[in-house]
Amino acid sequence: MLRSFSIVVDSSCDLPLEFMKEHEIEVMPMPFDLDGVPHDSGDWRNISAKEFYDALKNGSVAQTSQINPNTYYEFFTEYAKQGRDAIFLILSSGLSSTYQNAVLALQDVKESYPDCNIFPIDSLNATTGHGLLTMLAVNKRNEGLSASETAAWLEERKNHLIGLFTVDDLMFLHRGGRLSKLSAITGSVLRIKPVLNFAPDGTLCLKDRVRGRKAALDLMVSQFKRCVGPGAVLDTITISHTDCLEDADVFTGMIREAADIRNIVVMMLGPVIGSHLGPGAVTIVFESDLTRSQYEEKFG
Repeated sequence: MLRSFSIVVDSSCDLPLEFMKEHEIEVMPMPFDLDGVPHDSGDWRNISAKEFYDALKNGSVAQTSQINPNTYYEFFTEYAKQGRDAIFLILSSGLSSTYQNAVLALQDVKESYPDCNIFPIDSLNATTGHGLLTMLAVNKRNEGLSASETAAWLEERKNHLIGLFTVDDLMFLHRGGRLSKLSAITGSVLRIKPVLNFAPDGTLCLKDRVRGRKAALDLMVSQFKRCVGPGAVLDTITISHTDCLEDADVFTGMIREAADIRNIVVMMLGPVIGSHLGPGAVTIVFESDLTRSQYEEKFG
C-alpha cells in the first residue's frame, strides 16, 4: 500500500519494533549513556531491556541526550529533496529541547525548500503517550488524510491524552531533577509512592502521594474511571512498565474491570524515559473527552 505521507518518531515513543515495521514508521534513535558507555535506544542494539534495568538496580547511572538540530536538518533536507510529505512526532517539549531543535532545523531547511510539507509535532507526551499519538496518526493516514490534515488533527487531539504513572524508587526522580534528595530519601523510607500525570504543557505534575504500591495503582484506576466516566467504551489504551511485568499485568486486569476497552497495548519502557523513572514504574495513557486543562480543573 502506497503511504500518502511518512510518519517519523523518535525512539522515546517505545512502540514495539514489529508495529513500526508493519506500519512503515521511521525511527530517529535517541542516544543514552550507561556508566559512560554510549548506546543507541532505537532498537536496543547492544543491550537488552532486561540488562539495562538490571544495571540500574545494581547502581549504574544512565544519562540521555536530545536529538540536535543538525540531525534534524539532515533528516528534513532529505525529505524535502525527495518531495516527501512527513510528520515528525517528537518527545514533549516539557521534558526535552528536542522539539525546539526540530523547529530550528525546519526553519533552515525551508530557506532552500520553502514548499516542503514537513510537520514537527510536539507530542506533549513521552513513552507510550507519544506512542499512542503515533497510533492515532497511523489511523488518520489509513483513513486517507493528508500530512497537513493529520498534523492539524493531532495538534488538537494530543490535548485529550491523559497519562498517569507511578514509580517504585523516588531516587530516580531526584536524579532527574524532579524531586529533592531529602524528599526522595524520606519517601523511600516511608514507602511513599507518587502518582504523577502530564500537565497541559507537557511537563510532569505530581498528582498525589500515597503509601504503598497497591494504593498507588488503586489511585490510578480511580483517576482513570473519573476521566472516562461510567459506561465508557475505549478503542486503545497503553500500559507500560519498567521491568515489572507482574505489576503491569495486575494493573491491566484492574483497568479491564473499570471500562470496556477494545485494545490494551502493554509494553516495556525504553531507556529514554526509563532512565528517569527507574525500575518498577507503571504507566497508563488513554484518550478522554476532557482536555488536560479540563482534567486539572476538575480533578486537580
